[in-house]
Amino acid sequence: MKQDNRVIGALKEGRVAYGFNLIFPSAHVVEILGMLDFDFVWLDGEHGPFTLENIEDICRTADAAGMTTIARVPDVNASTILRFLDRGVQGIYGPHIATKEDAQKLVDACYFGPQGQRSFGANRGTGYWHDIPDLKAYYQNCNDNMLVGALLEDQGSIDNIDEILEVDGIDYFGIGPNDFSQGIGYPGEPGHPEVERATRELTERIRGAGRRMVADVLESEWITTILIDGGRKVLDRRKG
Repeated sequence: MKQDNRVIGALKEGRVAYGFNLIFPSAHVVEILGMLDFDFVWLDGEHGPFTLENIEDICRTADAAGMTTIARVPDVNASTILRFLDRGVQGIYGPHIATKEDAQKLVDACYFGPQGQRSFGANRGTGYWHDIPDLKAYYQNCNDNMLVGALLEDQGSIDNIDEILEVDGIDYFGIGPNDFSQGIGYPGEPGHPEVERATRELTERIRGAGRRMVADVLESEWITTILIDGGRKVLDRRKG
């Protein structure tokens, strides 16, 4: 069986999970920060230059450090998501969820049956099919440790939010401010009053339906910020 998903464990404990966001591949960074007690590492698989080999190396390193790997994927096609899951990723963040069909497609790709339609292959993400005496129980264990997030970035996310919320299996929702502002007609203006109003109203509708936002689940910092803050400390010594 794969190790338990620490983010799901944090939810059960009633706390937010803590981690860091990688926008470039570096198992070394994961190994170093893994010396601390982070719950997860988050990969930007949509915009970052990650290969499948990079993702697998990072998952292997994160597992050794006791961290869960989450990834934002380029799209919610089953073939795309499966490649991340087969590497060992235990959390998927699907972009541009604008319809109920998008949400269902995301869920179906992430879970084995009966919750979804994930395909099984003898890869790292399924322990190379080694020592699995009860495949049905294994499927359930994988489903129990799968974290699914939906990223809302389009006008359709607003128009169809009630139908999107009907889909089971999504643990949290997020709003991508830059793409969201562009998607509702204010490109390059994430701070526009109309964008802020739409974000606030969408958030209220989601929480009002008893569902979680990303801030209710994850707290993290970008690796670039961590590096730049560290560099500034060195430069501050020079100034002193």
